[in-house]
Amino acid sequence: MIHPTRRHFLKFAGSALATLGINQFLFQQQAQRYGQVLAQSTPRKLALLVGINQYTSQPLEGCLNDIELQRNLLVHRFGFNPKDVYILTDKEATREGMLGAFEEHLIKQAKPGDVVVYHYSGHGSLIRDPNPIIVEPGKEGMNGTFVPVDGNLPAGYPEVGGAVQDIMGHTLFLLMSALNTENVTVVLDSCFAGGATREARVRSREGGKNILVSADEKTYQQQWLSRLNMSPEEFVKGYRTGVAKGVVLAATAPEQLAREINVNGFLSGIFTYLLTHFLWQEDGNIERIFPKIQPEIPETFAQDPRYEVKPGTSYQKQPLYFINSPNSTAQAVVTQVSGDTAQLWLGGVDLRKVDVGAIFTAVKGTGQVRVLSREGLVAQAKIEKAVTEGTPLRLMS
Repeated sequence: MIHPTRRHFLKFAGSALATLGINQFLFQQQAQRYGQVLAQSTPRKLALLVGINQYTSQPLEGCLNDIELQRNLLVHRFGFNPKDVYILTDKEATREGMLGAFEEHLIKQAKPGDVVVYHYSGHGSLIRDPNPIIVEPGKEGMNGTFVPVDGNLPAGYPEVGGAVQDIMGHTLFLLMSALNTENVTVVLDSCFAGGATREARVRSREGGKNILVSADEKTYQQQWLSRLNMSPEEFVKGYRTGVAKGVVLAATAPEQLAREINVNGFLSGIFTYLLTHFLWQEDGNIERIFPKIQPEIPETFAQDPRYEVKPGTSYQKQPLYFINSPNSTAQAVVTQVSGDTAQLWLGGVDLRKVDVGAIFTAVKGTGQVRVLSREGLVAQAKIEKAVTEGTPLRLMS
């Protein structure tokens, strides 16, 4: 069966209605309704990106850069409308702010078939649940958590214990369960165990057996169980089976440390940097992209990125972010044009090769720019042949 495009439909409908002598006003109504149906059938792409550097203790440096890496990738490579990419950083990324943003921007807006991306860069921790819904062998009620900006340890820690405002992995499972679409990608660049290293900054806030889940967190979970009409038994079974929806991409194995490093003048989480770097340059699915990331992580880091898909699915074979036709692969993209200069985002190029004078050409067409200066992944360039905002570029060898 051949499905008409909107253009073909309007052409056919117009000639047929004219032949029948039907009022032009009726034709316009028909065409308008059809256009509305087409518009509604196009999947919307929604993203919530959370990055936290400004913790009261153990501040980080690369999490906001992670968010820029992900934002530029989603907008310029995967076609997200910038208005649909909601960013939550530092002082705004409280426990209440993070949960509220997930509900308002993702759960309430996403419809079946829409694409959803949630990215978290910040500290992870390991704390105790005195009344665990799920008991994992050997962990004595210890649960992995995400640390909001107000997830402060009790005064006097480690001698003094108490509850913290962390968000549990169990809560993320419930929030994902509430999404009305299966096309979900969650990217987590944090870790769930304490530790320190001289080689790179670690994204782990201290925790332990005397640091407890807050009563607010347990109440929030119970509220979602009620909203989802999910019994505790169903929750336990689902959580133990696997992720609730779509795909989860994690920076580490469960007991490892996630690190952020300086990549030629740009500080970021090594996992987010490598993930976005490869996705600029290549099309493919998780099975194709993930094996390219691990060899690029120094062996001394002992950091093994993992992915998990909803049980019973083959989402690892789906295109990344569940988008079948992303924009062209590229090493850079024009993000701004002003007169005869352009600003470039260098998301997919080896920064060691980008010196003053380096030339980038348009992937399609004749556009060309010459680099005047670079700071991290942002370059200023002179336009030698016309380019526009959004032009994908490749470095001339």
